[in-house]
Amino acid sequence: MTTPARSASSQTARDIIGPSPLIAIEDEPMPKLIVDSPLPQPLSRGLAFIQYRAENIRIVPVFGEGALQVSPRVGHVHVTVDDLPWHFVDASGETLIVVGLPAGEHKVLVELADPRHHVITAEMVSFFVPEKKKV
Repeated sequence: MTTPARSASSQTARDIIGPSPLIAIEDEPMPKLIVDSPLPQPLSRGLAFIQYRAENIRIVPVFGEGALQVSPRVGHVHVTVDDLPWHFVDASGETLIVVGLPAGEHKVLVELADPRHHVITAEMVSFFVPEKKKV
């Protein structure tokens, strides 16, 4: 077996994607949530494309009490738009998409949750949707 040559500045796969899901992690660090502002171009059409990432947790569609024992840790996100009394759940780990937003100020709360839907941490993004140009 050979070891691939690496420059001093290159990162390993583990550096980029995290630990292998095939081995349990002892004393996992607390999960982190990083949420970007919406991509600017789609906002002109009333669309919010919000990229996020989570560290020290895998975003997957696994729910319930038994999933708390999984290592590496698993979870999902809750998304609340403009303080509405309901939210939606996303377990894809992909860009969040909110459509049909009218012109004006908006905010989206993204909550990182465990498999029982208990919130671990949260981030809020605020943004402005411009008036649509009349043709």
